Amino acid sequence: MIDVRRSGDRFRGGDPATGDSAGIETLHAFSFGRFYDPDNLRFGPILACNEERLAPGAGFDEHPHSHTEIVTWVVEGELTHRDSASHATVVRAGDVQHLSSAAGVRHVERNDGEHPLTFIQMWLAPLEPGGEPSYTHVAGMADSTPYVLPEAGAVLHVRRQAEGERTAVPDVAGVYAHVVRGRVRLAGEELDQGDAARITEAEGLELEALEPAEVLLWELASM
Repeated sequence: MIDVRRSGDRFRGGDPATGDSAGIETLHAFSFGRFYDPDNLRFGPILACNEERLAPGAGFDEHPHSHTEIVTWVVEGELTHRDSASHATVVRAGDVQHLSSAAGVRHVERNDGEHPLTFIQMWLAPLEPGGEPSYTHVAGMADSTPYVLPEAGAVLHVRRQAEGERTAVPDVAGVYAHVVRGRVRLAGEELDQGDAARITEAEGLELEALEPAEVLLWELASM
């Protein structure tokens, strides 16, 4: 079964112009903050998939997280990350960042560069709560090397495909696909930039690029 969610139907957050969220525009794929939707709380372990757009100098001041696996994919620009576990990193386009908040951690996320920043941030529920926070930064993640997230029973694949190229979708309990760039066909549905698909009981599916495309694909062991 496939459930397609279009980019234009996402909840909008932030404020590009004024207030504490000045210079921030967010598109929420799931129920989030004041955008409460009891029918859209999660998909398997995935709790959030936020497309964040930060103007130069904008950012999120220090704030807490706990019992959440936070995975970030930078689309363009540079993301400055600092956290209470003494990690300080600049995450660039094509990099993956994973902050395991465990029993509790605080962090800052900013665009300290001169150009606009866009990143996709995904929150996943851990299989077990608690523990010590940890941090991983993978620079220039390759298509052939998925990022394994055993804490949530999930694997992140990055698919960069030329027009007409087809790649197999894992045969697993659940698949979450987010189109970062381009246009693709998946399970008979055409998806444009910013669209997402939630698939249960995936079997024998292919991802076909209808134009040069980049897709984030979550492989979920259980739902």
